[in-house]
Amino acid sequence: MGDLLWWWSLGGVTDFCDTGPGGVKRVGGLREVAAPFVVPGPSGVTVRTRLKGLTVVDETVLYLVGDLLGSLASRDLRARCSAGLEHDSGQWAERKRVLTAESSSRWAGSVTKAIHDQWALARRGQLAHVHSLQAGVRTIRHRLSLPVGEKGSRHAPGGYRSRKEWFAKSRRLRVLEDRLRAARADWQAGAVRVVRGGKRLLNTRHHLEAAHLTHEQWRARWQAGRRFLEADGESGKRFGNETIRVTPDGEVSLKLPAPLAHLANAPHGRYVLAAKASFAHRGEQWADRVTSNRAVAYHIHEDADRGRWYLTASWTIPPTRTVPLETARANGLIGVDTNADHLAAWRLDRHGNPLGEPLRFGYDLTGTASHRDAQVRHALIRLLHWARRHGLAIAVEDLDFTGETSREKHGGRKRFRKLISGMPVSRLRARLVSMTAELGIPVIAVDPAYTSRWGAQHWQKPLTGKTRKTTRHDAAAVAIGRRALGHPIRRRTAPPRTHQSDGCGHRTVQAEPVAPGREGNRPRVPGPRTRSVGAGRGANAVDQNAQHRPGRSAEHESWQQDSLPLSL
Repeated sequence: MGDLLWWWSLGGVTDFCDTGPGGVKRVGGLREVAAPFVVPGPSGVTVRTRLKGLTVVDETVLYLVGDLLGSLASRDLRARCSAGLEHDSGQWAERKRVLTAESSSRWAGSVTKAIHDQWALARRGQLAHVHSLQAGVRTIRHRLSLPVGEKGSRHAPGGYRSRKEWFAKSRRLRVLEDRLRAARADWQAGAVRVVRGGKRLLNTRHHLEAAHLTHEQWRARWQAGRRFLEADGESGKRFGNETIRVTPDGEVSLKLPAPLAHLANAPHGRYVLAAKASFAHRGEQWADRVTSNRAVAYHIHEDADRGRWYLTASWTIPPTRTVPLETARANGLIGVDTNADHLAAWRLDRHGNPLGEPLRFGYDLTGTASHRDAQVRHALIRLLHWARRHGLAIAVEDLDFTGETSREKHGGRKRFRKLISGMPVSRLRARLVSMTAELGIPVIAVDPAYTSRWGAQHWQKPLTGKTRKTTRHDAAAVAIGRRALGHPIRRRTAPPRTHQSDGCGHRTVQAEPVAPGREGNRPRVPGPRTRSVGAGRGANAVDQNAQHRPGRSAEHESWQQDSLPLSL
């Protein structure tokens, strides 16, 4: 297939766009297209294992320690939220001193740091909410200012379809404006609202029948979500963590808070669990860290539905060196189009020519979160095995649908809003970066602008044959790969069949986006314009009389040159 598609290389393709500063392309009438870049690797690692073999006493101790520290964390969260924007290092130290008296200095440090991170996350979410409300208010105001029924364009929405919809949206505008004023006031005052255990789980308490939960089941989830059993690591300390210690042979022990020191079954106020921890994934890396006493953070949590306890270990890793962009795409790459139920992939050579057949890696995003995560992971590992087998990089779109799912943006298209909301963009991005870094496969991110539209317009039909039906997603994968390789997406179109460009318009799509007109004269060929060279003596002269045709050719007849120059 690659031999048949050689004419699709750079020499036969054009894309009428100018390159601006920083490698950003500005297409006539279209938005700027950012340059592709190599995605940096992850900055941390997280692994999890199940704590098997816990006794009843072990679970009781975990309940007591988690509930005690959870109550302290709730109290510290209230103190942090009350301080607002006036919080400083002195108040942080005071919060830690208060918690140290009821636990220990290490537990107090872990609690205050976790609460500070939770407050900062709430502030970022609050700012994102303000931006979302601003976008909704701006869009509704624009559409209300237009006449009813006015058509929109690709760049701006039109008016509402009826007076009824106009009236309903005018009422919604007032609601959004009130919400925006309240959100801005909270942002300026530094007031955030955080629920330990989760706001969704809290609201589920009022709809237990719809959630198919009993009160006892909900209470178990609520208590498990509000417990606090996590500690940051410390480099230089024994096995990288003094509060929750895990030895290389899997022994797990906790430093008990002061009120629960009488429950210790080991020296120095520690409690050793009967369960052994063994990390199947990245176990050697974890063992190297704890053996060299480098920092490892641990988190112990309970799955209330299954009645199981899990231990999560996490640590930071040095940033991996990304390969240069030219090196990553030297041998070609695999273009990947992300969709709601599958990944469409096509292999391209370094000239941008599609090779072989497209592949599709499907996943099912229904069911529980763990099931969805497993589906995404399974699809990605098949894609990465294919890329590693050919030694190629992967090109994906730099998607971000966080602010593009509102009804103000997409109107009443509920199916489309549900489609883009269900795409696992952030989860897939995080999984892809971590898995490719482990396998040493470069990832190139490209601007998603017009990849689906131009792919379907310029590549879907040419790549469709008698034995292969190319979909829009397959064509989009080709467009993504070509953009990552630095080649244009749009191809040169064929001239009109009649070859009468004056009557059928321009021969190619290379012309500027203006009204089609008459093509100009062809450029003058350098050299003298004369017919002084006799017939048969030119470089490409052919004697037409040698052919078996009736009559005599014009080159053997006499002629007289006009007085007008031939250049006119």
